[in-house]
Amino acid sequence: MFNKNKQAPIKSLIADGSQIQGNIAFTDGLRIDGEVLGSVIAKDATPSMLVISETAHVVGAITADLIVINGSVKGPVHARTALELQPKARIEGDVEYASLEMHKGALITGQLRPLLTEEAKPTLKLAANNQ
Repeated sequence: MFNKNKQAPIKSLIADGSQIQGNIAFTDGLRIDGEVLGSVIAKDATPSMLVISETAHVVGAITADLIVINGSVKGPVHARTALELQPKARIEGDVEYASLEMHKGALITGQLRPLLTEEAKPTLKLAANNQ
Protein backbone atom coordinates (compact mmCIF):
# COMPACT_ATOMS: atom_id res chain seq x y z
CA MET A 1 0.00 0.00 0.00
CA PHE A 2 1.00 3.65 -0.30
CA ASN A 3 3.28 5.42 2.22
CA LYS A 4 2.14 3.77 5.43
CA ASN A 5 3.76 6.45 7.63
CA LYS A 6 1.31 9.20 6.62
CA GLN A 7 -2.04 7.37 6.68
CA ALA A 8 -4.96 8.67 8.68
CA PRO A 9 -6.04 6.33 11.50
CA ILE A 10 -9.25 4.38 10.96
CA LYS A 11 -11.60 5.62 13.67
CA SER A 12 -14.99 4.58 12.26
CA LEU A 13 -16.48 1.33 10.96
CA ILE A 14 -19.64 0.43 9.13
CA ALA A 15 -19.84 -3.27 9.96
CA ASP A 16 -20.72 -6.17 7.69
CA GLY A 17 -24.50 -6.66 7.78
CA SER A 18 -25.16 -2.92 8.31
CA GLN A 19 -26.94 -0.77 5.76
CA ILE A 20 -26.72 3.03 5.81
CA GLN A 21 -29.03 5.14 3.64
CA GLY A 22 -27.90 8.73 3.20
CA ASN A 23 -24.71 10.69 2.70
CA ILE A 24 -21.76 10.30 5.07
CA ALA A 25 -19.15 12.97 5.83
CA PHE A 26 -16.11 11.84 7.84
CA THR A 27 -12.66 12.85 9.04
CA ASP A 28 -9.56 10.69 9.59
CA GLY A 29 -10.26 7.09 8.54
CA LEU A 30 -13.41 5.11 7.74
CA ARG A 31 -13.71 1.41 6.95
CA ILE A 32 -16.85 0.11 5.26
CA ASP A 33 -17.66 -3.60 5.49
CA GLY A 34 -21.43 -3.20 5.02
CA GLU A 35 -23.63 -1.35 2.54
CA VAL A 36 -23.94 2.41 2.00
CA LEU A 37 -26.60 3.91 -0.24
CA GLY A 38 -25.36 7.49 -0.54
CA SER A 39 -22.17 9.47 -0.99
CA VAL A 40 -19.17 8.99 1.30
CA ILE A 41 -17.09 12.18 1.47
CA ALA A 42 -14.01 12.93 3.58
CA LYS A 43 -13.69 16.49 4.80
CA ASP A 44 -10.74 18.47 3.41
CA ALA A 45 -9.41 19.73 6.75
CA THR A 46 -7.34 16.67 7.74
CA PRO A 47 -5.74 13.72 5.91
CA SER A 48 -8.29 10.99 5.25
CA MET A 49 -8.41 7.31 4.43
CA LEU A 50 -11.38 5.29 3.17
CA VAL A 51 -11.32 1.49 3.03
CA ILE A 52 -14.04 -0.35 1.10
CA SER A 53 -13.58 -4.00 2.11
CA GLU A 54 -14.34 -7.14 0.13
CA THR A 55 -17.81 -7.44 1.71
CA ALA A 56 -18.72 -3.76 1.19
CA HIS A 57 -21.08 -2.27 -1.36
CA VAL A 58 -21.37 1.50 -1.91
CA VAL A 59 -23.88 3.14 -4.25
CA GLY A 60 -22.88 6.80 -4.50
CA ALA A 61 -19.88 9.05 -4.95
CA ILE A 62 -16.81 8.52 -2.78
CA THR A 63 -14.10 11.09 -2.06
CA ALA A 64 -11.05 10.89 0.24
CA ASP A 65 -7.30 11.45 0.19
CA LEU A 66 -6.35 7.76 0.23
CA ILE A 67 -8.93 5.21 -0.93
CA VAL A 68 -8.45 1.43 -0.81
CA ILE A 69 -11.14 -0.64 -2.55
CA ASN A 70 -11.62 -4.40 -2.52
CA GLY A 71 -15.43 -4.32 -2.71
CA SER A 72 -18.08 -2.82 -4.98
CA VAL A 73 -18.65 0.86 -5.78
CA LYS A 74 -21.37 2.16 -8.11
CA GLY A 75 -20.63 5.84 -8.57
CA PRO A 76 -17.72 8.20 -9.17
CA VAL A 77 -14.50 7.78 -7.18
CA HIS A 78 -12.29 10.79 -6.38
CA ALA A 79 -8.96 9.96 -4.70
CA ARG A 80 -7.23 13.26 -3.91
CA THR A 81 -3.88 11.58 -3.12
CA ALA A 82 -3.88 7.86 -3.91
CA LEU A 83 -6.17 5.02 -4.95
CA GLU A 84 -5.44 1.32 -4.42
CA LEU A 85 -7.65 -1.19 -6.21
CA GLN A 86 -7.26 -4.65 -4.72
CA PRO A 87 -8.07 -7.87 -6.67
CA LYS A 88 -11.83 -7.98 -5.92
CA ALA A 89 -12.47 -4.26 -6.53
CA ARG A 90 -15.41 -3.53 -8.81
CA ILE A 91 -16.13 0.07 -9.81
CA GLU A 92 -18.98 1.24 -12.04
CA GLY A 93 -18.23 4.92 -12.50
CA ASP A 94 -15.55 7.38 -13.44
CA VAL A 95 -12.35 7.41 -11.38
CA GLU A 96 -10.16 10.44 -10.61
CA TYR A 97 -6.80 9.88 -8.93
CA ALA A 98 -3.44 11.49 -8.25
CA SER A 99 -1.72 8.11 -7.88
CA LEU A 100 -3.16 4.70 -8.76
CA GLU A 101 -2.16 1.16 -7.79
CA MET A 102 -4.24 -1.55 -9.46
CA HIS A 103 -3.95 -5.24 -8.62
CA LYS A 104 -4.68 -8.03 -11.09
CA GLY A 105 -8.40 -8.82 -11.07
CA ALA A 106 -9.66 -5.31 -10.24
CA LEU A 107 -12.31 -4.05 -12.66
CA ILE A 108 -13.34 -0.52 -13.62
CA THR A 109 -16.31 0.26 -15.86
CA GLY A 110 -15.83 3.96 -16.48
CA GLN A 111 -13.18 6.49 -17.35
CA LEU A 112 -9.84 6.94 -15.58
CA ARG A 113 -8.88 10.60 -15.13
CA PRO A 114 -5.55 11.55 -13.56
CA LEU A 115 -5.58 14.67 -11.39
CA LEU A 116 -2.94 16.86 -12.98
CA THR A 117 -0.97 19.38 -10.97
CA GLU A 118 1.97 21.47 -12.01
CA GLU A 119 4.21 20.02 -9.27
CA ALA A 120 3.73 16.34 -9.96
CA LYS A 121 2.46 14.10 -12.69
CA PRO A 122 0.12 11.27 -11.68
CA THR A 123 1.66 7.87 -11.16
CA LEU A 124 0.27 4.53 -12.20
CA LYS A 125 1.54 1.31 -10.66
CA LEU A 126 0.33 -2.08 -11.78
CA ALA A 127 0.81 -4.53 -8.95
CA ALA A 128 2.50 -7.76 -10.00
CA ASN A 129 1.38 -11.11 -8.70
CA ASN A 130 4.42 -12.29 -6.71
CA GLN A 131 3.70 -15.99 -6.32
